[in-house]
Amino acid sequence: MKRTVKVALIQFQSIMGDTQASTRKAIPMIEEAADNGAQIICLPELFSTGYNLGILGTKFPSMGEYIDGPTIQALQAVAREKKVYIIAPIALYKPELPGVLFNSAVLINDEGYVEGAYDKNHLWALERFYFRNGEDYPVFNTRYGRIGIMICYDAGFPEVARILTCKGAEIIFCPSAWCIQDMDIWHLNMPQRALENTCYVCAVNRFGQEGDDLYMGGYSIICGPRGQILEHIKEEKEATLYGVLDLDAITQARTSSPYLRDRRPEQYRNFL
Repeated sequence: MKRTVKVALIQFQSIMGDTQASTRKAIPMIEEAADNGAQIICLPELFSTGYNLGILGTKFPSMGEYIDGPTIQALQAVAREKKVYIIAPIALYKPELPGVLFNSAVLINDEGYVEGAYDKNHLWALERFYFRNGEDYPVFNTRYGRIGIMICYDAGFPEVARILTCKGAEIIFCPSAWCIQDMDIWHLNMPQRALENTCYVCAVNRFGQEGDDLYMGGYSIICGPRGQILEHIKEEKEATLYGVLDLDAITQARTSSPYLRDRRPEQYRNFL
């Protein structure tokens, strides 16, 4: 039997600074994606708050939530009802580090339980003034295969996707807030991370204007294990991108392009 999974990437415009309103807006889009057969649904970076650090930076401490906060609880109920996995990127506090905020993505399983979270490891520009770097690269076992998460700027560092792949990830989700000026890099990074790791990369970007200085056009993309673009939103608008991923194609790709097999990590250590 073929191993397949249908994913949905929700290219989303937040209601800036209003976590409750953004969550209320996202829920019908998640429900529609689930009704269309999606089994794993991913929202973009900081979906519940908005992204523009120049406007929101000092407000993030009041908008951050714990993993049992209202945003995740609301999405847990949807995941449970619709039997769908949800990747929810939010500004996250942790009980063991009071007052420390992370730019994170929370994974909720299709029974409504939190599987864990990934904390962004490579902080972009002003992010370092409001968030702490993550220190781990978790890979999650799901009903549909093993998945990893990287967030936006992480995709520019080949080590991130490689670590996730070496830990067993078959699909890497990349929720992002990628500005329109850097879309040329977006279109290079995502296929390349998929090709060099012979895995799927599912990258969902924010859409919309946030203040005068930040516009994100979307262009969410799903790349296959040979770096091919399988699905792509080409219009600058809110939309949901669907893709059916054949996980058996990963084995085929790793046979014909054996990058992982032919690595020589013993030679790389001196250059790290």
